[in-house]
Amino acid sequence: MKNVESLLQGNELFQKNYFRKNETQLLDLVSSGQHPKALFIGCADSRVIPSLITNAPPGQLFVLRNVGNFVAPYKPDEDYHATASGIEYAVTTLNISEIIICGHTHCGAIEALYKDISGKQLIHTKKWLSLGKKAKDLALLALGKNADREKLLRLTEKLSIIFQIENLLTYPYVRRKVNKGILHIHGWLYHIESGEMEYYDPDAHEFLTLNK
Repeated sequence: MKNVESLLQGNELFQKNYFRKNETQLLDLVSSGQHPKALFIGCADSRVIPSLITNAPPGQLFVLRNVGNFVAPYKPDEDYHATASGIEYAVTTLNISEIIICGHTHCGAIEALYKDISGKQLIHTKKWLSLGKKAKDLALLALGKNADREKLLRLTEKLSIIFQIENLLTYPYVRRKVNKGILHIHGWLYHIESGEMEYYDPDAHEFLTLNK
């Protein structure tokens, strides 16, 4: 209960400080609606806050977060697809021009790929984590099963971002806009231990630092 109370107190401070200082801009978002330019697909990890690490103001990012910042391949059925529905809405209705898939170091989802997960209470987690299997397999192939664990995890985090980009391109409306040059996809890796950000350069086939 104390944790909840602290959040409510935080909202009170938000209203008195941030909201009051930025009321004009925030009310404009109410009357004009949202027009974000970027879709940010990030991990649900509590240490990774998209608007905080990008210093983005309200209205700039359309954010989707899930375990491992994974993107399931396109599947045109009428089942429940939370991440897919967000991608669909952002690309076809909001007409965003940028998609960022942002992973991070010391990711619990990536680490879980190397653990034995069983039990009915984790049935959905186990299925969802299968979206990281290709990254794990390639990392093991590249470094070997006896590789240093930290090096293995760091490489898997990077490879996973690349594979999620591939999955994103299975969405026909995404691929169509990318081919037309009106939609761009970015792969980022956030270092939670330093605040630094790396981006994937498809020409160099490696992650490069964003810091200049």
